[in-house]
Amino acid sequence: MKKLQAYFLLCCLATAAPFAQETGQNYGIRFSGFVKNDIFYDTRQSSATNGLREGHFYLFPDNKRTDADGVDINANPSFHILSIQTRIKGDISGPDALGAKTSGLIEAEFFGTSEADINGFRLRHAWIKFDWKTTSLLIGQNWHPLFPVESFPGTISFNTGAPFTPFSRNPQVKITRKAGFLTFSATAYSQRDFISQGPDGASNKYLRNSGIPGLNAGLRIAGGELLTGWTGVDYKVLRPELRTEANYETDSKIGSVSIYATLKLKTKPVNVTLMGIRAQNATDLMMTGGYAVKEITDAVRRTKEYTNICTGSLWADISTNGSKIAFGLFSGYSKNMGSKNTILNINSIYGRGTDIDHIFRLAPRITLNSGKISLAFELENTLAAYGTTDDFGKVSVNSKVTNTRLLLATIYRF
Repeated sequence: MKKLQAYFLLCCLATAAPFAQETGQNYGIRFSGFVKNDIFYDTRQSSATNGLREGHFYLFPDNKRTDADGVDINANPSFHILSIQTRIKGDISGPDALGAKTSGLIEAEFFGTSEADINGFRLRHAWIKFDWKTTSLLIGQNWHPLFPVESFPGTISFNTGAPFTPFSRNPQVKITRKAGFLTFSATAYSQRDFISQGPDGASNKYLRNSGIPGLNAGLRIAGGELLTGWTGVDYKVLRPELRTEANYETDSKIGSVSIYATLKLKTKPVNVTLMGIRAQNATDLMMTGGYAVKEITDAVRRTKEYTNICTGSLWADISTNGSKIAFGLFSGYSKNMGSKNTILNINSIYGRGTDIDHIFRLAPRITLNSGKISLAFELENTLAAYGTTDDFGKVSVNSKVTNTRLLLATIYRF
């Protein structure tokens, strides 16, 4: 059924562009995209919880796991070839409406929506946009406002710098207002493919049941063509349970705040981007961290109070601007900052990588371009420091493991 749906959509898109051209109007749909093949070799194992789609979207290596002889089973290599990042995009232009220029975008790929759906045709972006002179309104699924659209890492790996950089796409309503060299934005969003953790596993129902959309306020500061900066704050509320384990209704919620700053230096020979973020409960952003039960406030009703586990992250990306050959280097560091409150116990934590103190990555790359074809190679080294989680969600390191990924990618753009 999904294959038939994908085929039907492609047929509809393919017929849309010539129809617009035949009407003689200055609008229609323009297609682009790429076919991408990734060939990768890992020196260490990574489970589905530490990455996505058979390791294609890589986060961090698995902890040590010994057999009966004390041999670390996870210290074994793996090899794979995948083409699931291949995608198609349609940029849509149309007549003015409500006194604004209108545009839209549809983008899809074969990444699937789950491990069982790998190769499945899935939606990435689908939005419409109204542009007035100084104000714009975007409605639909687009990048999360914490994702640095204008300055994201240029890694060859599909992780695009995760778990160090926020990575998520969300259905949203976003208003942007320009005032000279400043641009203000306000966004209300929900969750769809990138979701939070909770008592029933990963789900978007925790945000939905709070009755409050995620909220974000951002500021862009343009210093000409050379220097651009971004900063902002993000707030979301989760309601982990509608009823307690003792079968009583509960309205206990957990609110989380994340703040970030990004700086991009753009010159003719190189681009340099820096980003820092302090995030609470950032699992929906493909980062480590989460939240935990702070205490049971009613022993009979089993009513809970929650506390955030914070993550601090810094990353830098530098890339050359050669048309035939380009070099790049990504470096990232993520730190478990724990909770300001004590937690009930380690089994009450809902998150990702909560037994990791810090993660470090260094990934040099080189890309060769010839016409529409690119050949790219990346050497991605990721270290994860595992340990014992204390009463404040912090980790005492007792094991450090490293994975080296050799990635070769072929990209054919159209």
